[in-house]
Amino acid sequence: MHHRMPDVMNLDDAHARALRGIVIVGGGTAGWMTAAALCHATAGRCPITLVESAEIGSIGVGEATIPPIKAFNRMLGIDENDFLRSTGGTFKLGIEFVDWTRIGHRYFHPFGQIGVEFDAVPLHQYWLRERARGDRRPIHDYAMAWVMAQAARFDRPLGDPQRVQSTFDYAYHFDAMRYAQYLRRFAEHRGVMRREGRIVEVELRGEDGFIAAVRLEDGARLAGDLFVDCSGFRALLIEDALHAGYDDWRHWLPCDRAVAIGCASAHPRVPYTRSTARAAGWQWRIPLQHRTGNGHVYCSEFMGDDEATALLLGHLDGEALGEPRPLRFAAGRRRRSWHRNCVAIGLSAGFLEPLESTSIHLIQTAITRLLALFPDRDFEPLAAQEYNRITSAEYERIRDFLILHYHAVERDDAPLWRHTRAMPIPETLAYRIAQFRAAGRLVAEPLELFQNANWLAVLAGQGIEPQRHDSLADLRGVEAPTFLAELRTVMQQATAAMPAHDAYLDRHCRAES
Repeated sequence: MHHRMPDVMNLDDAHARALRGIVIVGGGTAGWMTAAALCHATAGRCPITLVESAEIGSIGVGEATIPPIKAFNRMLGIDENDFLRSTGGTFKLGIEFVDWTRIGHRYFHPFGQIGVEFDAVPLHQYWLRERARGDRRPIHDYAMAWVMAQAARFDRPLGDPQRVQSTFDYAYHFDAMRYAQYLRRFAEHRGVMRREGRIVEVELRGEDGFIAAVRLEDGARLAGDLFVDCSGFRALLIEDALHAGYDDWRHWLPCDRAVAIGCASAHPRVPYTRSTARAAGWQWRIPLQHRTGNGHVYCSEFMGDDEATALLLGHLDGEALGEPRPLRFAAGRRRRSWHRNCVAIGLSAGFLEPLESTSIHLIQTAITRLLALFPDRDFEPLAAQEYNRITSAEYERIRDFLILHYHAVERDDAPLWRHTRAMPIPETLAYRIAQFRAAGRLVAEPLELFQNANWLAVLAGQGIEPQRHDSLADLRGVEAPTFLAELRTVMQQATAAMPAHDAYLDRHCRAES
């Protein structure tokens, strides 16, 4: 029997087609997250250059995150306490929504599980049954993350799935500028070259329209095989040069402006983000160690810039730090985030308002997809096709989750809310709402970002009342009221044994300044 020898030439050919250089256009959170991940993944075997201009700067308002950020930092081998010290970070157990459903109403979107499953029928179905019998406790009362958040306590989750302290998850609040600087040090230490300068020309290849190089104001020419557009809203490569197209979603998400400012820290620093609905949008409040981040996202059709800024400044918890920074945007996504030899990551790929803290997550997943579909110099088109397919689906699912907050409201006190209550919504979202309204059914896809617990928190929090509960709950003979009462007690006891959030920060990861 003859055994065929491996084709060494093919291996050599494959190696010869490997990328010879990557150029990242733009710094900030997107640029330096990309640089750090790419230099780590390529083990320094592919030259990476990041070009940014200190004159242009970065937006840097994305200060709240969601739990998957932990996986990104772990991938890079970053120590959590060191990272939090360096970025002025705090812990985040979820988001409190104030005045969204109606003025005076609050609900919490917790990270992790809601409750502990004790039967084949989901816990929230028993909660619905008891609700119909007169128990009006909100669903978030059964989330460990909420019990901890309202008590301003924190500890890391336990690994034992039998303990209630294993049921919550967490993310971070941090200074996005400091995070970018932290990752810059990481990347430069591993060989990434930073080039200061403003790009004045994007040079395309005549034969296929691929990007050949970018030219800087000082005359320097930076060539590469792969170009990553992290230039923010300017979309210098993906749109200005390659005309990838943009799907504008302002008919569903009408807020198109924001103003941001820091203020002196309030104490205690609570381990959650707060989102408060206003007449023409909403206000964020993000507690860091060295300051509180604040911003007002609003619709320019219903409120002027001066009024929006005054409203924000009138609702700060401490003395304003610096000057308000205005932003303009259009909710939507790039039709093709990967086009030719260019991949757009961050705001150049699209923008969904930070209502559920997804901005940094969308950077992270874009990087993860790029690594999973990493090209060689042939840029085989199926990789870009798959990248764009997954990216489009991700943006659409997050879009639907955000629209839910605006559409499922009782408010009619201002033009924005009257508009969003009455507007037609995507069929994909209408289907989810209909399923929940009929019998409390949750129909999240297995791989999507927001899972059943997330949808449950917001569907219930926004006041959508199912018409009935799962009829199987009535046939099981389970003493649900007793179990639910015991669960509340156990959660309270476990939380009482935890340190205060501030004390935990001081002990483990107090900021350097």
